[in-house]
Amino acid sequence: MTSPPRVIQEAALVLADGSVFEGELIGATPAGGIASGEVVFNTVLSGYQEVLTDPSYAGQIIAFTYPHIGNYGASLADFESRRPFCRGVVVRDLARRQSNYRSEAHLDSMLRRYGVSGVGGIDTRRLTRLLRDTGAMSGAFGTAAEADLHAAALAEPGTDGIDLVAEVTTPTAYTVGSGDRRIVAYDFGIKYSIIDHLATLGTVTVVPASATAEEVLAMKPAGVFLSNGPGDPAMVEYAVQAISGLVGQVPVFGICLGHQLLSRALGGDTFKLPFGHHGGNHPVQHLASSKVEITSQNHNFCVDAGSLGTAVEVTHINLNDHTNEGMLVKGQPAFSVQYHPEAGPGPHDASYLFGVFDDMMNDPYQWRDKPLIRRTPPGRTAGLPAAERGVA
Repeated sequence: MTSPPRVIQEAALVLADGSVFEGELIGATPAGGIASGEVVFNTVLSGYQEVLTDPSYAGQIIAFTYPHIGNYGASLADFESRRPFCRGVVVRDLARRQSNYRSEAHLDSMLRRYGVSGVGGIDTRRLTRLLRDTGAMSGAFGTAAEADLHAAALAEPGTDGIDLVAEVTTPTAYTVGSGDRRIVAYDFGIKYSIIDHLATLGTVTVVPASATAEEVLAMKPAGVFLSNGPGDPAMVEYAVQAISGLVGQVPVFGICLGHQLLSRALGGDTFKLPFGHHGGNHPVQHLASSKVEITSQNHNFCVDAGSLGTAVEVTHINLNDHTNEGMLVKGQPAFSVQYHPEAGPGPHDASYLFGVFDDMMNDPYQWRDKPLIRRTPPGRTAGLPAAERGVA
């Protein structure tokens, strides 16, 4: 797909504190000349398409710290969901042409096709320093007047106190793979690369976030997976109730939002981080072995480790800020991590955790400390046909 020549339109990003960043419009033209959301920064050097199509970014405007974005175009196979759910994208330099044999479209063309607006030519270094020092904040960008953009930024509620999971979850259940055992995966904003990994372990039935514990247990799963997703875990109480009915009944593995929801189901609390963890190079320490994993992360909220109680053992911590990154439930086949072992994009240091889940399903009540043991992960296959990965 060849992208038609872009008509340069001046645009600006205005934050709620009044900071102004001048640039030019990229992607789709926002309705009324304004797009708004919570502005966060991501530090990945590549994998911009996987980031843009990660449903965990619902409600947010993604600012890439890496200056050159779009140089290898967009490919159908790299979609992580059926479409982008982010509110917009901010870049320093959008590549004029793509150069990769896998490329099927220019990134700008993909953004326009899915109605995603963006602003380029921004001083992303200045923006990142500001967000680092003051925390993620609401913002608005587009071609409207600066005063109108500032008003939109002030009116933007951000991600606190909002159920964004309902916006991204699948409306109906669907099945991937043909293994001998069934794995039920909750879709709180699940990524295709996660489904790919799970499909190597069995037949995966992906269910809506609203599925009850009774509905899931009726499927007689060998294990239940709690996916990543966007927003405030305190606003997904229906999922917390379902998880409460699953722990102790079936092996449970959670990632990211799934980790936070499992924690709340166990009586723990969650809180919002100043600017979140978004990137592919976060060091996490595996406490039992003292080994360090370089991890892919994307979350704004975090589990309060001090609220977990004695029934839970903390297994991993973030070495940048010492926040909770993993836990297991003592005496029960249930564990979770805050980061992304599927690494789409990012390093594969933590992919062994899918092997841990495999061990747990094989022997639910005799696995003991297996989440603390590294093992070779099962081979990955393409669990979803390309036709289900969106259209670039």
